[in-house]
Amino acid sequence: MLTYNTQLKKLILPEYGRNIQSMVDHCLSIEDRDERSHCARSIVKSMGNLFPELRDPETNNRKLWDHLMIMSDFKLDVDFPCEVISAEVLATKPEPVDREQGNVRYRHYGRMLPLMIKKAADMEPSDEKDALVLYIANPMKKLMLAVNKDGVDDEKIFKDLYEMSDGKIALSTTDQHLHQFQEPPQVNGKKKKKK
Repeated sequence: MLTYNTQLKKLILPEYGRNIQSMVDHCLSIEDRDERSHCARSIVKSMGNLFPELRDPETNNRKLWDHLMIMSDFKLDVDFPCEVISAEVLATKPEPVDREQGNVRYRHYGRMLPLMIKKAADMEPSDEKDALVLYIANPMKKLMLAVNKDGVDDEKIFKDLYEMSDGKIALSTTDQHLHQFQEPPQVNGKKKKKK
C-alpha cells in the first residue's frame, strides 16, 4: 500500500524537504557523539547545497545550524561550530507595537502628514518654513488625487492645510501654485498590428 505525505508526520521546516528531515532523525538516533557531530556537519552541507545563499562562511553557517537545531526539536547534542538558537529564544514573542488609535479626520493624507504639518506650523516664519509648507502641500495634492480622480484644485489643498494647522498656515492660489500631477497613461496589453 502506498504511503502519502499527508499520512506522514508534519515537517518542521518544509522548505528542506522530507529527505533532510529523515537525515536529521537518523542523526538523532546515532549514539556516538563524534559520529553524530560528523553526521550533523554533513547534513548542514546538504542544507547549504539546497540554499547556497545561506552558506556564508563569515557567519559560520549559523542560520543552517539554527535550522538543524529546530528540525531536531532542540534534541541534537553535537559539537556546534557556533552558538545555536535555543527553544526559549525561538518561543519569545516580540513586544507589541504601540500604535496610536484614534480618529483620523483626513484619512487620505495618512498619519504622518498631519504630524509634519504640526511641525511646520510651529516653526518661526522663514524661507525654510515656506519651502517646507510647499514640500508638504504637493504630496497632499498627490494623495488627494489618489482619492479624487476627477482632479483637485490647489484651493482645496490650501483649505485643508489651513484647517489641519489650526489656522497657522495660510496659502492662497494667487501667490502659490502646486505641481500639476497627471494620471499616467493606461497601458493595454494589445500590440499594434504592423501594416
